[in-house]
Order: sequence, then structure tokens, then C-alpha cells
Amino acid sequence: MAVNEGAGTKIIPVQWDATFFFERAVRSLDRFHYDKALKYFRRAVEYEPDNPVNHCNMAGIMSEMGNYKESNEVLSWILDELDPEMTECHFYMANNFANMEMYESAEQSLVRYLQEDAEGHYLDEAEEMMELLQYELERPMPLKNIKSRQGMVEHDQARALLEEGKFTEAVRILEEIAEQQPDFLAARNNLALAYYYMGLFDKAKACIQGVLEHEPGNLHALCNLAIFYQHEEDTENLKGLVELLTKTVPFHQEHAFKLATTMGILGEHDVAHGHFVRLIKDGEAQQDPCLHHYAAVAAYNSGRLNDAERLWRSTMKLDPSSGVAPYYLDQLQLIRGGETASPISYHYHLPFEEQFKLWEKSSDGMPDHLKRDPLVRSSFFWALRHGDQHTKLQVIQAFGMIADNEVKDVLRAFLLEPEEDDYLKKIAVFVLRTMGVQEPLRVMLEGKETVIEPNRVPSRLPEWDDKWEAVAQAAISRMSKHYDLVQQHDMMTLWVEFLTRVYPNVPKLAKPEGWAAALEYLTAKMHRRAISYHEVSVRYGTSIATVSKHVKLIDEACGIKEKMKSINSVFFAQQPTED
Repeated sequence: MAVNEGAGTKIIPVQWDATFFFERAVRSLDRFHYDKALKYFRRAVEYEPDNPVNHCNMAGIMSEMGNYKESNEVLSWILDELDPEMTECHFYMANNFANMEMYESAEQSLVRYLQEDAEGHYLDEAEEMMELLQYELERPMPLKNIKSRQGMVEHDQARALLEEGKFTEAVRILEEIAEQQPDFLAARNNLALAYYYMGLFDKAKACIQGVLEHEPGNLHALCNLAIFYQHEEDTENLKGLVELLTKTVPFHQEHAFKLATTMGILGEHDVAHGHFVRLIKDGEAQQDPCLHHYAAVAAYNSGRLNDAERLWRSTMKLDPSSGVAPYYLDQLQLIRGGETASPISYHYHLPFEEQFKLWEKSSDGMPDHLKRDPLVRSSFFWALRHGDQHTKLQVIQAFGMIADNEVKDVLRAFLLEPEEDDYLKKIAVFVLRTMGVQEPLRVMLEGKETVIEPNRVPSRLPEWDDKWEAVAQAAISRMSKHYDLVQQHDMMTLWVEFLTRVYPNVPKLAKPEGWAAALEYLTAKMHRRAISYHEVSVRYGTSIATVSKHVKLIDEACGIKEKMKSINSVFFAQQPTED
């Protein structure tokens, strides 16, 4: 039938292109007409053969229809020929393999997806599939990293290291994250804390300022900055920041805890007490002894002695094996008896000097839980950088008790500090050797860098005879249970000095025990320890006459009286003199 022109009839041309067939395919999918949908997607591919999305849609329909093998062939072709960056294809392939119960192939595809996909659109589904595959294969998945969570796994690892007090290891990881992902502010905040714990204040402050440039209201960064201002005694900037933090009432527990501890460190104990008490009222935190201790310290430092006693008694009930709460309850009684009250630290451990008293009395040395305590370790790092000489000696000895890779790194760095005392560095070398560190050590001594080869102590001797070493080992084996590391070091120093002074005319060393006994006797005398010839002769299985003879030879060669003056100047404070 002819159509008259001008009758107003319009003919709408159909545009046969990929979009047309794509829309038809989607409409068929909505009606669960998979055969039609597949036919339309195939036509879309014919019109746009270089568009990977069309091929991917076609593979998806094949998978819905149970044609998993064909679907994977298409997906593999997309990755090989069209677009290797279309990483979600690996996830689709993993699904297909899992449906075919080819679990090892599914695992390979899933690992590739997680390690190559930067967007992570299917991350939740992938983690569910990971659990399924681990169950089916009865082993963990060999996954090195998840690209879409780049830095998250490493950051979690670094946080765990911080909690263990392994600051230098944490710094290495966090520095890499901060360089690769400058917007990862949590990592940069933790990096600043790690620097601060290690006493690297300039680096810590620069790191925090970088965080605040990205996010001026970041509470963790503001709290850290306030502590840095206090350390620098920058009262002008600190005052305004404290006023801001005092008005802040965080909603999240993590933020409330951070603010509470910060206000305590800043001396705003009333504010800290309010936050800690609010945290204790929360059901999850009621059983945390540390939190009760922090609240007790805030109460004590703000003059609420009754509240402090109640909170420390709660701490003691929650953690009966710890000596922290009993120690502070005893201090509280002394203060009530008239002794002067002084602010105490929020750290959940005994004061530094008290810890050393206990360790020196104990045959077991430092308890394992304290070796791992990050607050104990950070106090050591601080003391090694900022303490007086006596405190630094104690820290170096404590590191000898801990003896892990972290403290080895710290002591190696200490050896190269130009401002540190040479005697302390020699002690550090000795401690490193007792830990089993036998490589050559770079040390700044007398203003010059030198390398100390793996002898036990620095020496100018041209050789080191096995018989000399046998004397040293005989002394150390018996002294190790009765003398601290500093005293053992001084024994070695005395032995090397004697050998150096008499070399090459070193006496015959037929029996090392007699010489070792003489060294212990003289070391004890230098450190004002009670000792007798009889005592050491029995311990070393030698005669009093032999010990006395060797003591006299060493004394004549070395001038022990001068040595005693040198040692005493390190270990004993000078008595005040009158003008």
C-alpha cells in the first residue's frame, strides 16, 4: 500500500550499532532471557570488536548460563589481546574456575586480581572467595600484597611493631608508606610517634606539620603537635592549642583515649581525668587495668587522692601480678604521711630507677613482658639520648638484657654519635659483643671514626692470643652471674690494658684461672665491692698465693689507683665541696 506524500507520516530510521544491541541485551537480561541477551551481546561485539566491555559482558552471560569454560576463554582473550589493564577479568575467571571446582586455578586468578587491581571494586567478594578457597585447598593463599589496599597491610604491620616497641623497624616501613602514599595520614601520624619515641624530635615535628597541611583538624596530629610544643617549651603556640583541645569532646573512643593521654602529658590533669573516667564507664574498657591506672594518675596529679587510691585498687584487682599499682599505693601512703607529692608518669610501669633496683636483685633479670613493653622501650630510647651519663649506662645494660635486633640497631647508631662519651661507646661495644654481634663495628672514638674488629673490646694490640682469650672467658663465665655488664666490661678493659703495657713480654699463661681470679678481684675493688683473696681463689679453683701474685703484677703494670679514680668518676656522684 502506497503512502501519500505530505500525509504527515514519519519514518524513524533504526540505528544499528553496538549501543542498540547493548540496550536490547540488558532488556533481555532483566527478563532473564539469557539466550537473547547473549545473541545481542555477540552482535554488539561485531559492531565494536575492540571494545573490551562488550566482550566482558558476553563472558558474563556465558557464566550465568553455566558455560564457565567458554566464559574464561573470552576473558583470557580480553587480557591477552585487548586490554591487560582490565584486571577485574581475573576476578571473573576465578569465579568461573571455582564454579568448575578447579580451586587451584581459581586461587591463581584471585591472587592475580588482588595483586594487580588498584580499584578494589570486588575486594569484599574476593576476600569471601579467599576464605572458600583456603577451606577447599586446606592451606593459606600465597598472597604477597593487595594492591587496592596498598600500604594497609604494611601499616598494620608497622602498628604492631610500634606496640611491641620495635621503633626502628616500624620507622623503615612507615617511611616507605609515607613516601609512596603521602595522603595516608594515619601512617604519617604513626611515623611521627615512632620518631618521637626514639627521641628524634625534629623529624617528628616535621612529619606532623606535613599531616596538618593535608588535614588541619586531624586530632591525632594536633595532640602530637601539642606534645612537641611542650618539649620545645614553645609556650605561646602551646597555649592556643591546649585551649582548643580542652574544648574538644571526641565521639570515638580511640580519639577520646588519644586526647586523654595527651592532656595528661601536657599537665592538664583535670581534663585528662574527665576523659579517662568517661572511657572507664564504657563497657568495653571497664576491665582494662592500664586505663584504670591512667585515671588514677590523673586523679593523683589533680589532687584527688581518694579517687586515685580507689582506681589503683581497681587496677590491682584487674592485674594482680603487676607491681605497678601496689608501688603507687605505697607512695600514696607516704604522701599522706607528710612526704612531698610530685607529679608521676602516666606510663603503666614502675619508675625507671625502681625497675633497675628490681632487675639487679632478680637472678632472672628483666621480665619478658617488660622487654616487649613499648613504653619501657621508649623510655630507654629517650634516656639513651637525653639522660645523664649514669642513666645512659643503665640503659645500655638494660639493652643487654633485651638483646633483640631493635636494640642492636640502636646501639650501633649510638656508636656513631659524635657527642656521646667514649667510655659509654666502649661499654656499648662490649654489650653488642655479649649479644653475639661479631661483625666489625664502626665507632666514633676520640673524634675520629674507627672500625673495631670482632675482638671483645677495642685494643691496640697487634694480635690476640687464644690464651689471652681463655683468661677473659674464664673471668666472664664466673662473673656474669655476680657482676653487671659495665663491671664485666671494665674487667676486660683492665685485662687488655695489662697486656698492652707488658707486650711483647707477656707472662706465660699456663693456667688461665689464676689470672681470671686476679682480674675479678681488682674489678671488685675498683667498684668498691667487698671481696677477698680467699673468695676468688675458691671460685676459680686456684691458690691465694697465685691470685695475690697476679694481682700484684697487674697492679704494677696498670696503676690500679688511677684506674679506680677513673671508674669512680663514672659511677659515683661528686660530693659537693665548700667554697
